[in-house]
Amino acid sequence: MQITNPIIPIKPKEVYIDTNGELDLKAICVFAAIGFFLDGDTYWTHKKILKPASIHHINSENILEKSETYFNWHYTPRNISFKQALEEFSSLFETIIAEQIEDKKVILPLSGGLDSRTQAVALKHLGANVSAYSYDYRNGYPETKIAKQIAQVCGFDFQSFKIESGYLWEKLDDLVKLNNCYSDFTSPRQMAISEEFSKMGDVFSLGHWGDVMFDSYNTEKLSHEEQVQFLTKKLLKRGGLEFASKLWQTWDLEGDFKSYFENRISNLLSTIKIEDTNAKLRAFKSKYWAPRWTSVNLSVFKNSKPITLPYYDNRMCEFICTVPEAFLKDRQLQIEYIKMRNPELATLIWQDKRPYNLYNYTNPSVIKTLSYKAIYKLKRTVSKLSGRPYIQRNWELQFLGDNNRQQLETVILNSKLSELIPEEFITKHIKGFYNRDTIKNAHSVNMLLTLAMFNQIQNNG
Repeated sequence: MQITNPIIPIKPKEVYIDTNGELDLKAICVFAAIGFFLDGDTYWTHKKILKPASIHHINSENILEKSETYFNWHYTPRNISFKQALEEFSSLFETIIAEQIEDKKVILPLSGGLDSRTQAVALKHLGANVSAYSYDYRNGYPETKIAKQIAQVCGFDFQSFKIESGYLWEKLDDLVKLNNCYSDFTSPRQMAISEEFSKMGDVFSLGHWGDVMFDSYNTEKLSHEEQVQFLTKKLLKRGGLEFASKLWQTWDLEGDFKSYFENRISNLLSTIKIEDTNAKLRAFKSKYWAPRWTSVNLSVFKNSKPITLPYYDNRMCEFICTVPEAFLKDRQLQIEYIKMRNPELATLIWQDKRPYNLYNYTNPSVIKTLSYKAIYKLKRTVSKLSGRPYIQRNWELQFLGDNNRQQLETVILNSKLSELIPEEFITKHIKGFYNRDTIKNAHSVNMLLTLAMFNQIQNNG
């Protein structure tokens, strides 16, 4: 059997490289540190994930025989004007979306950011039949407010939802089947409303990875080692290095985790033959981050309806490699595209730059900024004093509180995770989350729950 993997695969494909294997404890430590597996790693030494942008030959026993790369990330900027780049992006983006959605009713997740807004512009321009939706956290920032305004300007049907506390425990078993424990379970917030998807339309148009493709890190030329340190800082979750290092020691692995991890990043970075620092960092993320992190929970959408991702399209990846970095800096192409096709949408607040929009975010007013921050802080303070603390992250809704703690500890106990990780280690991190430093230990608790469910699957055969 022959499989041609896209440049950015939508679904990780697991194959064997040997008939026998064992738990890959080093790979699991990396997973524990950053929240996803690197490169082709899995939980097992004899199982791997097929590499992107390659043609794979697999035998009848699902054993990988050989692979051939057909695309390498590169940076070959053309001598073109910004206007030409904008015209090419507009044409390509709209062509891809038109091909993907055909004449189907589109389901469009909307946020207050740029990626989904750019899609909304294209879908409106193409005259698509769109059902849009958005969600925010109970007692969190009202992101649905901006999304609703976008939908109204475009004339789309719109629904708003609230992510409620503790939904995870009823969804956990289903989520395990969808992401196979290759991601934590609080990141895919869409699982909370997944039952609504089937009523909305025929096909999803998802904006994943647009923020990486159409932006630049604005870094000066960095040495290889400086790039390794930059990526290490970006990849590691809060408390992830400490958590993974302790796991490494607990399992008595050779050397130390930090050195192993940095060496892995260095080796992977070396596979990308690009001189420009910003283009190289984007290529690294697209090659090793998108397929193993962003793509994993696309299964939640795909479980309800077919999915399309314009920024994942091979043609978009190839296009990006030829666009001068100066044109990608600060999301310029997306911003100018929105202004060109739908100026009214550009007047709406850009969530990342609130309280400003796409026309005035580059010229902020000190008075306006301070006033906004003061009002925002006041609202959060009043909410907290009234017993409704401000929610910024999904794990706060799913883990905090007595009922959530009971559910979490019950799941971990029933999973027999102590067969894999000492009970003292588990207890220390859970108590650290609830009794001391919640934010520092949040990622650790997320990983413990994920590993617990993985262990339960192994015990159940």
